[in-house]
Amino acid sequence: MDLDLGFDWQQLVLWGGALSLLAVIGTIIGVAWVVTRLPHDYFSRPQRAAWRETADEPFFALVVGALKNLLGALLLLLGLVMLVTPGQGLLTMLVGLLLMNFPGKYKLERWLVRRPGVLRGLNWMRSRRDQAPFDTPAE
Repeated sequence: MDLDLGFDWQQLVLWGGALSLLAVIGTIIGVAWVVTRLPHDYFSRPQRAAWRETADEPFFALVVGALKNLLGALLLLLGLVMLVTPGQGLLTMLVGLLLMNFPGKYKLERWLVRRPGVLRGLNWMRSRRDQAPFDTPAE
């Protein structure tokens, strides 16, 4: 018995797979781009420098901050979806979290960088672009 509900599941799976592959490629490129542009002492500073406070154009900084938070929230939601569909759900969720602004974010970033292999991986990405390695964050 062939039950046709008028919906092409194969097409949906194909589009879902293609979008997942695009998200993985975009995440890899985006992470490498950001990691190579951070200053080498980013994780060793006692407090994170807030770029919004030093901006010459406060309206522009506000708009960019809002767009960054929206993109982060979108990536977080897409990551949740990718936990049950093909794709890099955890990685996409992590990138989304790191894009968003929330209390304790810098502390979370420093905690993540102190995990075994994370700082080594970030410094490997920086070395491929001839950037100085990150300073090791203090406890």
